[in-house]
Amino acid sequence: MQEVNSNKRLIKTRYGPDGIHLFDRNTGLNILLDDEIPHSDIWTKSPRQVSIALTNICNLKCTHCYAPKSKVALDKGIVKQWMKELDLAGSFGIGFGGGEPTLHPDFYELCQFGHNETSLAMTFTTHGHTLNDSLVTLIENYIDFTRISMDGVGKTYESIRGCSFEKFLEKISLLKGRVNFGINYVVNSQTIKDLEQAIQIAESYGASEFLFLPEEAVGLGNQVDTATIEQLSTWVSEYKGNIRLSISSVRKNSVNYLRALDKEPEHLAYSHIDANGYLKKTSFEPSGYEITESGVINSYKKLCNAEERII
Repeated sequence: MQEVNSNKRLIKTRYGPDGIHLFDRNTGLNILLDDEIPHSDIWTKSPRQVSIALTNICNLKCTHCYAPKSKVALDKGIVKQWMKELDLAGSFGIGFGGGEPTLHPDFYELCQFGHNETSLAMTFTTHGHTLNDSLVTLIENYIDFTRISMDGVGKTYESIRGCSFEKFLEKISLLKGRVNFGINYVVNSQTIKDLEQAIQIAESYGASEFLFLPEEAVGLGNQVDTATIEQLSTWVSEYKGNIRLSISSVRKNSVNYLRALDKEPEHLAYSHIDANGYLKKTSFEPSGYEITESGVINSYKKLCNAEERII
């Protein structure tokens, strides 16, 4: 890994099966140099993106929730160690999740640490209802991107989330022009009907990305049906708008869309750390590798060895 310094290390380099990948967290710029593919011996030995469930605590009870219901929360000192280690190993970004990450008592401190003490892009996923002007003011200089969960609109949203959709819109309006954000959208037979309106709302509130999360049979969730996936695929193929569209890694082959890092295996692209300190392939996995005193990269090596045996 090579880095270019400017007070903080902002431009990072990863080597992988698609080429040499440059990333600037300050602007979000990604550049792929694919004229010559690096030998596998020098591929970067860390996941490109890592999500960390800071806590399982959440103040909502959504009908499709897959997260365990417990009061578990990660120690801030341990999370800081992991961020430092992943940064030095070549990861590009950290995404805090949960549960509801903003309910972790040290959420702000961890965002500030990640921004000031590492070159990682800092993001988090939230249901949005804990946002207020004070919190946004605290984090707006330390967060590179925020993902807001919006499953359906109006009555559909309210039946799933148990919260006022109007209040939700008031919350995301706090981010406009202050924090770059995108929409996470669980796709099922209910929410697919609201997709066009949801995209229009996302555009009007200034979202830059729309991430499709087809519902999975994990926790309280039910497996999304084939007809809904086909409807989503058709909609994506006909979309002419300006918002960047993406889809969860477990469903990347369900919908046709351009993937710049097409050869990158999942375990190089992404890993998840749950609130009990286990590193997993995705947040949906039932088991993983405990992160011990030997560090997060040691657990990641175990995951890679398992994946490479499968491949």
